[in-house]
Amino acid sequence: MLQLSRSKIYLALALLLAVLLFGVLGYRFIAEYTWVEALYMTVITMATVGFKEVRPLDTGAQIFTVLLILCSVFILGFAISVISEYILSRNSMQLLKKKRVKNKIKNLSEHVILCGYGRNGMQASERLNAYKKPFVVVERDKEIIERYEQEVLFVEGDANDDEVLREAGIEQAHYLICALPDDAANLFVVLSARQLNVKLFIISRASLVTSQKKLLLAGANKVIMPDKIGGDHMASLVVMPDLITFMDKLGTEGEHTTNLEEVPIEDFRDQVDCNSLRDLDLRKRTGCTIIGYIAPDGEYIINPEADLQLQPKSKVIVLGRPEQIRKLNEMFHIA
Repeated sequence: MLQLSRSKIYLALALLLAVLLFGVLGYRFIAEYTWVEALYMTVITMATVGFKEVRPLDTGAQIFTVLLILCSVFILGFAISVISEYILSRNSMQLLKKKRVKNKIKNLSEHVILCGYGRNGMQASERLNAYKKPFVVVERDKEIIERYEQEVLFVEGDANDDEVLREAGIEQAHYLICALPDDAANLFVVLSARQLNVKLFIISRASLVTSQKKLLLAGANKVIMPDKIGGDHMASLVVMPDLITFMDKLGTEGEHTTNLEEVPIEDFRDQVDCNSLRDLDLRKRTGCTIIGYIAPDGEYIINPEADLQLQPKSKVIVLGRPEQIRKLNEMFHIA
């Protein structure tokens, strides 16, 4: 619809220019005005402002003026209607888009709110998409929203605004990622988000070491420093390059790459009678290997024993190739 409106606008502009050219040439050669006088007469005639002509017109010039007025009235009317239609249709499309986004957000639960769609925000969204984790991006830059709105669910506005966070569904959200470039802005978002949802798991970006403690005190559960991680990663590639390269591949998606999955024990117990890791026997069932166990109190056990007793609300970390992870998800109906 907007494409059709744009083509009408181009047609209206072309007709206006054609009438303007027609008027200038007519007054120049019929009334023998100078080029400036011809342009002036054409403009005031098309605009119907009622100014007096530059010099008295003869019969031929008067007839020409009548024709020019008639053409101008019809073409100006057409141009005004086309432009009005385009503005109204554009506003209607924007309203429909916003309404559609609101309806989608209302249907979300336990989703992720991503504040900021810069470099770190884009990387986070790519990984969330890879794991099919629903998320909403809060962004105030209209150019960014228009560029990526076909791929990402956006809420336009400042993440520091409580109403904007509510519009993003913060009451139903499970996670919030603050990826804004300014530490002070991230601090305010963390404070606001923690007040709106005390159960929210908040991950914030930080540029300065001094900001890390403040963000934790404000309510962030985890604080990530991309610059520090990048430096550590580059140094590790020098010290133990093969190990770090292998670790990088663990979390990537692809046909021939390995992958990691975090699975709550309840997802298994709903379908399998299991009291220990041995009872699960995931290696035989799916080809996946359990490489870690997270106890309910948050204790991490690396490479747990097969006889480890499983507790309610605990989790296991599973390693496998993408096809093995898919088999695991399909077998146990893991979301």
